[in-house]
Amino acid sequence: MTVGRTIEVSPVEFPEKVIQPVIHKVILKVILKVILLVILPVLLQGQKIGYVSTDAVRDKYEANTMAEQRLEQLVDGWKSELEQMQKDIDELELEMKKNRLIWSDAEKLQKERELDDKRRKREQFARTVFEPGGEHDKQAEALFTAVWEKIYLAIQKVSSAEGYDIVWDKSTQPLVFVNAKYDLTVKVMKQLGIDAEDLEKKQLQVIDQDPRNKKASEPRSRRSRRRSTSAEEAASPDTTTDPAQNPDRTIEPSPNGLPPVPPPDTTKPKTEEDVPR
Repeated sequence: MTVGRTIEVSPVEFPEKVIQPVIHKVILKVILKVILLVILPVLLQGQKIGYVSTDAVRDKYEANTMAEQRLEQLVDGWKSELEQMQKDIDELELEMKKNRLIWSDAEKLQKERELDDKRRKREQFARTVFEPGGEHDKQAEALFTAVWEKIYLAIQKVSSAEGYDIVWDKSTQPLVFVNAKYDLTVKVMKQLGIDAEDLEKKQLQVIDQDPRNKKASEPRSRRSRRRSTSAEEAASPDTTTDPAQNPDRTIEPSPNGLPPVPPPDTTKPKTEEDVPR
């Protein structure tokens, strides 16, 4: 008499959130290309550095939203297929429990083999789809690579037009302390045709409220005031100069046709002879 045995195979659990890791993988690949082609040649030179938030660009970019929706549809389909496989397994297990007393050994063995086959197929399907390098990763790479290439091409165009040597992506490389006037996110959005008017207004407010930007303009304003004051002093007439150089001073005529005598110069100090005794 042959005794049947049940082989327990733990089902492969697939992650609930499977989109973000693949997106970051695609981002890192594109970033590596940018580093090799753009950043390394200027590392030893004087650099103008800016930054951009690709997360903000991605959230507003319609092409990226469509790619995410398509990948979510594929994931939902794979989940449904796995759920149906698990449902078939559960039904077969329930059937085996109900009929274990009336089935023959041959029938029990056949059902156990059928159950093992269903479990094996479900596990293989889950691995094929959701393991690293599986169908999910392949579909995600196909959907997002073109989108991210467009985003980083826009970053390169804006950086070149604005004269930047290095542009950091703060979405993948967090920056602790930055000045908003070096943020190129809004300009990259405009390059991609994204409406960023509200973000631009907020950025301008942050720039105006940043004391670092105010300190940079104050020395220039003080220098301009000093230059204007010097120009006014040079243009104003000197009232204490010699009469020949001051045509506005009046000379009284003298009687008897003698040459006119100029008025005394009150600016000169009096001597002992001028003081009455």
